[in-house]
Amino acid sequence: MAKKLIIFSSVVFLLFIITRCSPKYTGEPADLVIKNAKIVTIDNENPRAEAVAMKGEFIIAVTSNKKIEQYIEDGTTEVIDAKGRLVIPGLNDAHIHFTSGGQSMMNLDFRYVHDVKTIQKMVAEKVAQSKSGELISGRGWEHETFPDKKWPTKEILDAVSPNNPVRLSRADGHSVWVNSYVIKRSGITKDTPDPPNGTIVKDPVTGEPTGIFKEGASRLLKIESAVKLTPQEQQERNNRALELALDAARRTGVTSIQQLNGEYNRFQRFKDEDKLTLRVTFNMAMPSDEATLKKLDKLRQIFPKGNNWIRFGYLKSFIDGTLGSGTALMFKPFEDDPSTSGLSMMPYEEFERRIVAADAMGFQTGTHAIGTKGNNWVLNAIEKAQQVNGKRDSRHRSEHAQILIDSDIPRFADLGVIASMQPTHCITDKRFAEKRIGLERCKGAYAWQRLLDAGVHIAFGTDWPVEPIDPLEGLYAAVTRKDRAGEDSEGWFPDQKLSMEKAIELYTLGSAYGEFMEGRKGMIKEGYLGDIVIFNNDLMTIPHDQIMKSKVDLTIVGGKIVYKRDEAI
Repeated sequence: MAKKLIIFSSVVFLLFIITRCSPKYTGEPADLVIKNAKIVTIDNENPRAEAVAMKGEFIIAVTSNKKIEQYIEDGTTEVIDAKGRLVIPGLNDAHIHFTSGGQSMMNLDFRYVHDVKTIQKMVAEKVAQSKSGELISGRGWEHETFPDKKWPTKEILDAVSPNNPVRLSRADGHSVWVNSYVIKRSGITKDTPDPPNGTIVKDPVTGEPTGIFKEGASRLLKIESAVKLTPQEQQERNNRALELALDAARRTGVTSIQQLNGEYNRFQRFKDEDKLTLRVTFNMAMPSDEATLKKLDKLRQIFPKGNNWIRFGYLKSFIDGTLGSGTALMFKPFEDDPSTSGLSMMPYEEFERRIVAADAMGFQTGTHAIGTKGNNWVLNAIEKAQQVNGKRDSRHRSEHAQILIDSDIPRFADLGVIASMQPTHCITDKRFAEKRIGLERCKGAYAWQRLLDAGVHIAFGTDWPVEPIDPLEGLYAAVTRKDRAGEDSEGWFPDQKLSMEKAIELYTLGSAYGEFMEGRKGMIKEGYLGDIVIFNNDLMTIPHDQIMKSKVDLTIVGGKIVYKRDEAI
């Protein structure tokens, strides 16, 4: 009996020793290893680590500094010493007009201009550099930041550009400011009626167009440049815009985008030429007819969900406008303009028909919805689609989900609808939100924490070029709800603030879920794609006023370094 006990004890001891010692990795060495890092993995099963190893496009180990050594082979493995810096998954922008953002970098930019005189001067300088009749384009002006907070007029542009068409988009892209040259060429007069989904702003005394065209009214404008580019010149310009956008993404740690809309051929060309440095899920406009739906069905087979680089996403539609332009669709009139409660882009019945038809063919949909009524309509249409077609893992999305009524918040979870939100909209719009819709309705505005508490999936993005592409601004907005200057307060509706780790999660795993890729990216986890960002500062602990001053030191996509800040690593 004693002998058996001794043998049993020996076996138990050997098993203890074996279980205490990890088996040595016997596979091929890693291509790239990061060690001595503070890794926030966004993986609940392994939330923190010191080191990560990548082979090809994929992560093969997330572990300690000691255990990572077995993946390193001199002369084969590139080793990055993070020196204690923060490492997180690559950032995934769930709502971005990427190619438009690149184009905006080639045009006039008024993002940080807060008076019409400076805008007028910038237009004048551009006219002086252009040929007569050449189009002058720009975007980013925001009348709410002007000293008088008044909408600008065509006369301001006429004074410096009588012989060139001028088209300047408001920051939200839902209103345009043009000069008389464009209005006359378009044949628009005081007698021109508003289209059903737009507004021609007219002088209350003369009735003449002021130069501001909201929503669908902008489609009445004939904005043409007398100076035509050849097809080759246009392609070169488009390629240059994409190159600028890719550079901006690399520098800010954006490794994936959910692009609005299309441009898949250009992305594919860049991929074929080994110039694509991020992953793309592209979305297409929601059609009104079955024939186009069938064509889009063929397109998604060419760019299937299994593709890790260029994939077909959802069908995009619009149900309303924006808060800034006063065109968001609300249940009640605006406080500062009781004559309107916003604009619908189509009758509800038509919108519902389109959603039901797309859902029947298995498409994911994403609808631009800002106002309370706009979001309510989105939820109603998706509920109808589930009644008609049956419930599935459709992951339909409300793009923006900005202002919600209380009863609709739990419906997002009940219907499985994703709230695709852009946190910087909160700190931009809060300057005028209470004036426009009142304090009570603002309680349902940008309600991230209330949505999360209800079990709703949220995907974060920027809406670039409406807002800056840099995710640091969004992370700052999510954890502070303060303006960019850092006001002395607890933030706007501070109960809706998020922790930094949760904000990063919504910008990584949350966005990946929004495109059905949460099993492949959004975490630093074995078997996941090797998309990783290293920051110079620890975003988890630094004072909030240092967040937007931080820098990306290294951006890695598919195990390859695509950006390295000078002298950073």
